[in-house]
Amino acid sequence: MKPITVLSLEQALSLPSGTARFVHEGSRVIRLEATPRGKGRPGDPNRYVGPPVDHADRHAYFFGPNAGKEAITLNLRTGRGRELLLDLIRKLPVDVFAINTLPRRYEELGVDYETLSAARPQLIWVGISAYGPGFPSAPGYDPALQAELGYMDVTGDPAGTPTLCGVPMVDLKAGDEMFAQVCLALAERAEAGRGKRIDISMAQAATSWLMTMIPLLDLGTSGVPVGRFGNEHREFVPVNVYPCQGGHLYLAIGSDAQWDRLCSLPLFAALHRPERNTNEGRADDREAIHAELAGVTAARPLDELLGLLRDAGLVVAPVNPVSRVRDLDTIAPHLLRTQRASGVPLHLAPPAVDTPHLDSLDHELNPPPRYGEHTQPILSEIGLDSSEIQRLLEDGVAFFGAEV
Repeated sequence: MKPITVLSLEQALSLPSGTARFVHEGSRVIRLEATPRGKGRPGDPNRYVGPPVDHADRHAYFFGPNAGKEAITLNLRTGRGRELLLDLIRKLPVDVFAINTLPRRYEELGVDYETLSAARPQLIWVGISAYGPGFPSAPGYDPALQAELGYMDVTGDPAGTPTLCGVPMVDLKAGDEMFAQVCLALAERAEAGRGKRIDISMAQAATSWLMTMIPLLDLGTSGVPVGRFGNEHREFVPVNVYPCQGGHLYLAIGSDAQWDRLCSLPLFAALHRPERNTNEGRADDREAIHAELAGVTAARPLDELLGLLRDAGLVVAPVNPVSRVRDLDTIAPHLLRTQRASGVPLHLAPPAVDTPHLDSLDHELNPPPRYGEHTQPILSEIGLDSSEIQRLLEDGVAFFGAEV
């Protein structure tokens, strides 16, 4: 993809995770944050989440989604700040403007599609909000949306309480959807020469992932509940976590042929019964099968079982801690890296897909920007001289170059 310029009024995780994918493609991503207000810590609240890394305005949670970006601050509550925003849109020029704040604030801040596209008709404008522009004042955070949208109802032990997913799935789905929809809009623009408005509802995007569950509601669920199933698959048996000496393994039997291969192993031969030859028969006897499998695996070392089952062509995996995932042969070569101020490397999660741009950088990105770090050079880039920039600082229209 040809590199583009993305200006993103972003905070939290949903939008920063989406714009990070443009960084991975070699595009320029500039974070736009508000100037300091009141006594609170300025800028994106996620700057201050997790252990601090080098500076007060760059904590650990902020690193992954924001490495390789630039940062500028403007006070969009002032007329001069809004004028500068339009200058940025026109003069950089900006290909994509993105935002994840309440839709009712779009016009108030002068960042609505109509205003910005008047400055640059080719602009692709994308907004992420909890429920879309039809609910302009409704806030939303990932955990609450997981609760509302049924994610917690299908996560966790069926005998326990509803449980959050271990990663912020709603945020990350919205970010990935932003990336996909902007890529489609860029392709459309290449053909028609026009920009586009894109509105992403976090709720709708996340609910789209319930594609195998919602149809069950009109089918009476055929005896298969839609709710929590723990570590089991709601259809295939046996699929579950089993204890071993030295850890746990996850075994997934996805067909009758795979069940036959499992039972052909002497260690598991006792599980065979004629009535278990079909998945329907195994589903009727799922509790007994799980208990029998656990009885076999609990007496054997994890590595021995992994080797035995993999040699049989079955899908099996150790239940790894995150600390081990980083060192897997399938993952380690793809990790991103950045550096702390001291020069010590800091590993980041891998990109979803390796790109030629990342390969050219040996997967190393600049550290995430300090608050307002690039305000001065970006304003210079669009033609402001040093005295004008200093006046913006004194008038509270911009902020740069100070400890926070």
